[in-house]
Parts: sequence; C-alpha cells; structure tokens
Amino acid sequence: MAKLTHLGQRGEARMVDVSDKAATERVAIAEGCVLMSAKTLDLVLKGDAKKGDVLGAARIAGIMAAKKTHELIPLCHPLALSKVAVDITPDKNLPGLVVRATCKLKGQTGVEMEALTAVSVACLTIYDMVKAAERGMRIEGIHLIEKRGGKSGTYKSGTYKSGTYKSGTDRAKGA
Repeated sequence: MAKLTHLGQRGEARMVDVSDKAATERVAIAEGCVLMSAKTLDLVLKGDAKKGDVLGAARIAGIMAAKKTHELIPLCHPLALSKVAVDITPDKNLPGLVVRATCKLKGQTGVEMEALTAVSVACLTIYDMVKAAERGMRIEGIHLIEKRGGKSGTYKSGTYKSGTYKSGTDRAKGA
C-alpha cells in the first residue's frame, strides 16, 4: 500500500515538502457532468437562462477555482499555473453537460487537485445558474482522467461509469 504523504510520523496532517523535487512539466485532466432534463439542456444551449450565459460563467468559475485551490483545500500548495482550460460539451444522450478541465505547469508538485477543483466548481456554477428551471439536476462522475509528469509518471483512468454518465474515455470507446 502506498504511503500517505500528507501524514506525519505521529499521524498529524502536514503539508508535503516538495523543495527537493525536480521542476517538471505536469498536466492533469479531470472530468464530470451535470445531468438535467432535455428541456433544461435546451434552455442552456439557447442562452435563455434567467441568470445569463451559463456556459461562459461556468468556464470562468472553473478557471478561477483552479487558481484558488490552495485556498480551498488546506494542504495544497499555491501554484503558478501556466494553463487552465475548462471545456463544456453538451450531450443530448445524457442529457446534460460534460465538463472537462486541463491544468498545466512546470513545477515541483502535480495539478490534479486544481483540475478536479475546476470541474467541481464549474459543475456547481451550472447548477446555480439553472436551478430555477430544474432543482433535480445531478452532478456526477467527477474524476481524474489523466495526469502526466513528476516522479510517479503518467496515470490514465480506466473506464468509469456512474448512473447514465460515461466518461470521455468510455464515450470514445463507444462503451
């Protein structure tokens, strides 16, 4: 079993010392979705939500959240991100919106938490922007798709299924 790096010898929570790690390019991609009725999805895509541009607001919220991850999650390092991209794709088969975030930097620690935070906050923003139309929307499947760089190298998720949602990996395979 892997050692938990955020625990000290006595089991106390601690921030990991990354000062001896080499600065390498690190990339993380995370994904999740907001499931909603076809009627609500159409409302979002037509731009008719009462609060305005749902997709634009969610993209900006996700980017801002990635930049503030260290303020939200106590043991995360503040990072100088070189890239944060949040892509939101409508999927009428769900029906809903698939949110994917990519974070990148050259540094001493990974950006998985930043990508996951970006997806989480973008999904929450979508919910907030259209909850007047549908309170029963569901946020599902937030997970790490891929991470590259650092001592542990590359990680790619296997297949992931939650309810009716299929991850981008599964959709690409036709699963």
